[in-house]
Amino acid sequence: MTVGRCTHHLEFHDDVVVKRYASWGRGEPHREWAALTLLAEHAPGLAPAPVDAALQARPPMIVMSRLPGHVLRGQHVTGEQIEALAAALDRLHRIPARTVQAMEAAPWGPAAAVHKTRAWAGKRPDLGTDPLVREALHAGAAWLGSTAPDRLLANPLPPVLGLADGNHANLLWDDRERRVRLIDWEDSGRSDRAFELGEVCEHISRVDGSLDAEQLLARLDLTPAEVQRVRDFRRLIALGWFLQLGPDGPATPHNPADTLQRQAGRVLRLLG
Repeated sequence: MTVGRCTHHLEFHDDVVVKRYASWGRGEPHREWAALTLLAEHAPGLAPAPVDAALQARPPMIVMSRLPGHVLRGQHVTGEQIEALAAALDRLHRIPARTVQAMEAAPWGPAAAVHKTRAWAGKRPDLGTDPLVREALHAGAAWLGSTAPDRLLANPLPPVLGLADGNHANLLWDDRERRVRLIDWEDSGRSDRAFELGEVCEHISRVDGSLDAEQLLARLDLTPAEVQRVRDFRRLIALGWFLQLGPDGPATPHNPADTLQRQAGRVLRLLG
Protein backbone atom coordinates (compact mmCIF):
# COMPACT_ATOMS: atom_id res chain seq x y z
CA MET A 1 0.00 0.00 0.00
CA THR A 2 3.03 2.29 -0.10
CA VAL A 3 2.32 5.45 -2.06
CA GLY A 4 4.70 7.43 -4.25
CA ARG A 5 7.74 5.24 -3.65
CA CYS A 6 10.32 5.15 -6.47
CA THR A 7 12.13 1.86 -5.98
CA HIS A 8 13.96 1.22 -9.24
CA HIS A 9 15.17 2.41 -12.62
CA LEU A 10 14.59 0.45 -15.83
CA GLU A 11 16.65 0.23 -19.01
CA PHE A 12 14.85 -1.28 -22.01
CA HIS A 13 16.79 -3.15 -24.69
CA ASP A 14 15.55 -5.18 -27.63
CA ASP A 15 15.26 -8.48 -25.77
CA VAL A 16 15.96 -7.70 -22.12
CA VAL A 17 15.17 -5.20 -19.37
CA VAL A 18 17.83 -4.13 -16.87
CA LYS A 19 16.44 -3.20 -13.48
CA ARG A 20 18.56 -1.23 -11.00
CA TYR A 21 17.16 -0.75 -7.53
CA ALA A 22 17.02 2.66 -5.88
CA SER A 23 16.23 1.05 -2.52
CA TRP A 24 16.66 -2.49 -1.29
CA GLY A 25 16.19 -2.40 2.47
CA ARG A 26 13.44 -5.03 2.33
CA GLY A 27 15.44 -7.36 0.11
CA GLU A 28 13.67 -6.31 -3.09
CA PRO A 29 16.32 -7.62 -5.54
CA HIS A 30 16.54 -10.99 -3.79
CA ARG A 31 12.75 -11.28 -3.67
CA GLU A 32 12.37 -10.52 -7.35
CA TRP A 33 15.17 -12.84 -8.46
CA ALA A 34 13.81 -15.68 -6.30
CA ALA A 35 10.31 -15.21 -7.70
CA LEU A 36 11.44 -15.03 -11.33
CA THR A 37 13.57 -18.15 -10.87
CA LEU A 38 10.68 -20.06 -9.31
CA LEU A 39 8.27 -18.89 -12.00
CA ALA A 40 10.66 -19.90 -14.78
CA GLU A 41 10.58 -23.44 -13.40
CA HIS A 42 6.92 -23.81 -12.47
CA ALA A 43 5.05 -21.33 -14.69
CA PRO A 44 7.30 -20.39 -17.63
CA GLY A 45 6.03 -17.49 -19.69
CA LEU A 46 3.84 -16.06 -16.92
CA ALA A 47 6.50 -13.49 -15.96
CA PRO A 48 9.82 -12.23 -17.32
CA ALA A 49 12.50 -14.92 -17.46
CA PRO A 50 15.57 -14.34 -15.26
CA VAL A 51 18.72 -13.69 -17.31
CA ASP A 52 21.41 -12.33 -14.98
CA ALA A 53 21.79 -10.70 -11.60
CA ALA A 54 24.26 -8.72 -9.49
CA LEU A 55 22.44 -8.88 -6.18
CA GLN A 56 25.40 -7.69 -4.08
CA ALA A 57 26.25 -4.73 -6.32
CA ARG A 58 25.55 -1.17 -5.25
CA PRO A 59 22.99 -0.63 -6.55
CA PRO A 60 21.78 -4.19 -7.04
CA MET A 61 20.77 -5.14 -10.57
CA ILE A 62 18.91 -7.89 -12.36
CA VAL A 63 18.43 -8.58 -16.07
CA MET A 64 15.22 -10.19 -17.26
CA SER A 65 13.59 -10.94 -20.59
CA ARG A 66 11.54 -8.18 -22.18
CA LEU A 67 7.89 -9.09 -22.67
CA PRO A 68 5.61 -7.60 -25.32
CA GLY A 69 2.38 -5.81 -24.56
CA HIS A 70 0.93 -2.90 -22.59
CA VAL A 71 -0.14 -2.60 -18.97
CA LEU A 72 -3.81 -2.66 -18.01
CA ARG A 73 -3.64 0.32 -15.67
CA GLY A 74 -5.66 3.18 -17.08
CA GLN A 75 -7.51 0.88 -19.48
CA HIS A 76 -11.07 -0.34 -19.79
CA VAL A 77 -10.33 -4.02 -19.14
CA THR A 78 -12.42 -6.14 -21.50
CA GLY A 79 -14.11 -9.43 -20.76
CA GLU A 80 -11.45 -11.26 -22.77
CA GLN A 81 -8.69 -9.59 -20.75
CA ILE A 82 -10.44 -10.40 -17.46
CA GLU A 83 -10.67 -14.04 -18.50
CA ALA A 84 -6.95 -14.00 -19.36
CA LEU A 85 -6.13 -12.36 -16.02
CA ALA A 86 -8.10 -15.04 -14.18
CA ALA A 87 -6.17 -17.72 -16.06
CA ALA A 88 -2.86 -16.05 -15.16
CA LEU A 89 -3.76 -15.79 -11.47
CA ASP A 90 -5.01 -19.37 -11.41
CA ARG A 91 -1.76 -20.57 -12.96
CA LEU A 92 0.28 -18.54 -10.46
CA HIS A 93 -1.67 -19.87 -7.49
CA ARG A 94 -1.26 -23.48 -8.66
CA ILE A 95 2.50 -23.45 -8.06
CA PRO A 96 2.99 -26.27 -5.52
CA ALA A 97 2.46 -25.08 -1.96
CA ARG A 98 5.45 -27.10 -0.72
CA THR A 99 7.65 -25.00 -3.01
CA VAL A 100 6.05 -21.71 -1.97
CA GLN A 101 6.31 -22.63 1.71
CA ALA A 102 10.09 -22.41 1.51
CA MET A 103 9.96 -18.79 0.33
CA GLU A 104 10.15 -15.74 2.53
CA ALA A 105 6.80 -14.22 3.43
CA ALA A 106 5.82 -11.16 1.41
CA PRO A 107 6.27 -7.94 3.41
CA TRP A 108 2.77 -6.74 2.49
CA GLY A 109 0.16 -9.21 3.63
CA PRO A 110 -2.79 -9.70 5.98
CA ALA A 111 -1.08 -8.77 9.25
CA ALA A 112 0.59 -5.67 7.79
CA ALA A 113 -2.65 -4.58 6.11
CA VAL A 114 -4.75 -4.96 9.27
CA HIS A 115 -2.16 -3.12 11.36
CA LYS A 116 -1.68 -0.29 8.89
CA THR A 117 -5.37 0.27 8.22
CA ARG A 118 -6.21 0.35 11.92
CA ALA A 119 -3.26 2.70 12.49
CA TRP A 120 -4.56 5.09 9.83
CA ALA A 121 -8.03 4.99 11.35
CA GLY A 122 -6.52 5.68 14.77
CA LYS A 123 -4.97 8.89 13.44
CA ARG A 124 -8.48 10.18 12.69
CA PRO A 125 -7.49 11.62 9.31
CA ASP A 126 -9.26 14.78 8.12
CA LEU A 127 -11.44 13.58 5.25
CA GLY A 128 -13.62 16.66 5.09
CA THR A 129 -17.36 17.07 5.69
CA ASP A 130 -18.89 15.41 2.62
CA PRO A 131 -21.86 13.34 3.95
CA LEU A 132 -21.00 10.27 1.87
CA VAL A 133 -17.39 10.39 3.08
CA ARG A 134 -18.47 10.79 6.70
CA GLU A 135 -20.84 7.83 6.36
CA ALA A 136 -18.07 5.66 4.92
CA LEU A 137 -15.67 6.74 7.65
CA HIS A 138 -18.18 5.81 10.37
CA ALA A 139 -19.02 2.45 8.78
CA GLY A 140 -15.37 1.66 8.18
CA ALA A 141 -14.38 2.45 11.76
CA ALA A 142 -17.13 0.16 13.05
CA TRP A 143 -15.96 -2.70 10.83
CA LEU A 144 -12.30 -2.20 11.80
CA GLY A 145 -13.34 -2.33 15.47
CA SER A 146 -15.06 -5.68 15.00
CA THR A 147 -13.46 -9.11 15.07
CA ALA A 148 -13.71 -9.51 11.27
CA PRO A 149 -10.21 -8.12 10.48
CA ASP A 150 -8.62 -10.33 13.15
CA ARG A 151 -10.12 -13.44 11.56
CA LEU A 152 -8.16 -12.65 8.41
CA LEU A 153 -4.82 -13.17 10.16
CA ALA A 154 -5.03 -16.98 10.16
CA ASN A 155 -4.90 -18.54 6.69
CA PRO A 156 -6.64 -21.93 6.65
CA LEU A 157 -5.43 -22.71 3.12
CA PRO A 158 -1.99 -23.47 1.64
CA PRO A 159 0.11 -20.41 0.77
CA VAL A 160 0.60 -19.08 -2.74
CA LEU A 161 3.32 -17.09 -4.44
CA GLY A 162 2.04 -13.52 -4.53
CA LEU A 163 3.03 -10.23 -6.09
CA ALA A 164 1.81 -8.55 -2.88
CA ASP A 165 1.01 -5.51 -5.04
CA GLY A 166 -2.32 -5.20 -6.79
CA ASN A 167 -1.27 -2.25 -8.95
CA HIS A 168 -2.84 -2.77 -12.37
CA ALA A 169 0.41 -1.49 -13.88
CA ASN A 170 1.77 -4.95 -13.00
CA LEU A 171 -0.70 -6.65 -15.38
CA LEU A 172 0.71 -6.86 -18.89
CA TRP A 173 -1.63 -7.62 -21.81
CA ASP A 174 -0.14 -9.25 -24.89
CA ASP A 175 -2.31 -8.36 -27.91
CA ARG A 176 -0.73 -11.00 -30.12
CA GLU A 177 -0.99 -13.99 -27.80
CA ARG A 178 -4.13 -12.67 -26.08
CA ARG A 179 -2.82 -13.35 -22.60
CA VAL A 180 -1.91 -11.54 -19.39
CA ARG A 181 1.54 -11.75 -17.83
CA LEU A 182 2.63 -10.46 -14.42
CA ILE A 183 5.53 -8.08 -13.85
CA ASP A 184 7.33 -6.29 -10.98
CA TRP A 185 8.08 -8.99 -8.39
CA GLU A 186 10.18 -6.94 -5.97
CA ASP A 187 7.60 -7.17 -3.15
CA SER A 188 6.73 -10.79 -3.80
CA GLY A 189 6.83 -13.77 -1.50
CA ARG A 190 4.75 -16.36 0.29
CA SER A 191 1.24 -15.03 0.59
CA ASP A 192 -2.47 -15.66 1.09
CA ARG A 193 -4.53 -16.27 -2.04
CA ALA A 194 -7.59 -14.39 -0.75
CA PHE A 195 -5.43 -11.41 0.15
CA GLU A 196 -3.80 -11.41 -3.28
CA LEU A 197 -7.20 -11.39 -4.99
CA GLY A 198 -8.37 -8.60 -2.72
CA GLU A 199 -5.31 -6.58 -3.72
CA VAL A 200 -6.02 -6.94 -7.44
CA CYS A 201 -9.68 -6.02 -6.94
CA GLU A 202 -9.21 -3.01 -4.66
CA HIS A 203 -5.82 -1.45 -5.38
CA ILE A 204 -6.33 2.28 -5.89
CA SER A 205 -5.00 1.99 -9.44
CA ARG A 206 -8.48 0.75 -10.39
CA VAL A 207 -9.73 4.38 -10.41
CA ASP A 208 -7.58 5.11 -13.48
CA GLY A 209 -9.60 2.71 -15.63
CA SER A 210 -12.09 -0.08 -15.12
CA LEU A 211 -11.68 -3.70 -14.13
CA ASP A 212 -14.86 -5.54 -13.12
CA ALA A 213 -13.84 -7.26 -9.90
CA GLU A 214 -17.02 -9.33 -9.69
CA GLN A 215 -16.47 -10.62 -13.21
CA LEU A 216 -12.87 -11.55 -12.35
CA LEU A 217 -13.81 -13.40 -9.16
CA ALA A 218 -16.62 -15.26 -10.95
CA ARG A 219 -14.01 -16.76 -13.28
CA LEU A 220 -12.00 -18.23 -10.40
CA ASP A 221 -12.80 -21.46 -8.58
CA LEU A 222 -13.37 -20.16 -5.05
CA THR A 223 -14.85 -22.08 -2.16
CA PRO A 224 -17.56 -20.36 -0.06
CA ALA A 225 -14.98 -19.78 2.67
CA GLU A 226 -12.61 -18.16 0.17
CA VAL A 227 -15.40 -15.96 -1.18
CA GLN A 228 -15.96 -14.56 2.31
CA ARG A 229 -12.24 -14.05 2.94
CA VAL A 230 -11.78 -12.26 -0.38
CA ARG A 231 -14.77 -10.03 0.44
CA ASP A 232 -13.27 -9.09 3.80
CA PHE A 233 -9.83 -8.45 2.32
CA ARG A 234 -11.48 -6.21 -0.28
CA ARG A 235 -13.11 -4.26 2.54
CA LEU A 236 -9.82 -3.96 4.38
CA ILE A 237 -7.80 -2.83 1.38
CA ALA A 238 -10.46 -0.41 0.14
CA LEU A 239 -10.63 1.13 3.62
CA GLY A 240 -6.85 1.46 3.78
CA TRP A 241 -6.79 3.51 0.59
CA PHE A 242 -9.86 5.54 1.63
CA LEU A 243 -8.18 6.61 4.86
CA GLN A 244 -5.19 7.97 2.90
CA LEU A 245 -7.25 10.20 0.62
CA GLY A 246 -7.85 13.24 2.81
CA PRO A 247 -6.59 16.72 1.83
CA ASP A 248 -3.18 15.95 3.33
CA GLY A 249 -3.24 12.20 2.75
CA PRO A 250 -0.32 10.50 1.00
CA ALA A 251 -2.52 8.92 -1.68
CA THR A 252 -4.28 12.17 -2.66
CA PRO A 253 -1.66 13.72 -5.01
CA HIS A 254 -1.48 10.57 -7.14
CA ASN A 255 -5.20 10.22 -7.94
CA PRO A 256 -8.01 12.16 -9.67
CA ALA A 257 -9.75 14.91 -7.72
CA ASP A 258 -12.96 12.93 -7.15
CA THR A 259 -11.21 9.81 -5.85
CA LEU A 260 -12.17 10.34 -2.19
CA GLN A 261 -15.89 10.45 -2.95
CA ARG A 262 -15.65 7.50 -5.34
CA GLN A 263 -13.72 5.50 -2.76
CA ALA A 264 -16.28 6.35 -0.08
CA GLY A 265 -19.00 4.88 -2.29
CA ARG A 266 -16.83 1.82 -2.91
CA VAL A 267 -16.29 1.27 0.82
CA LEU A 268 -20.00 1.54 1.56
CA ARG A 269 -20.89 -0.93 -1.21
CA LEU A 270 -18.33 -3.42 0.07
CA LEU A 271 -19.52 -3.07 3.67
CA GLY A 272 -23.19 -3.24 2.70
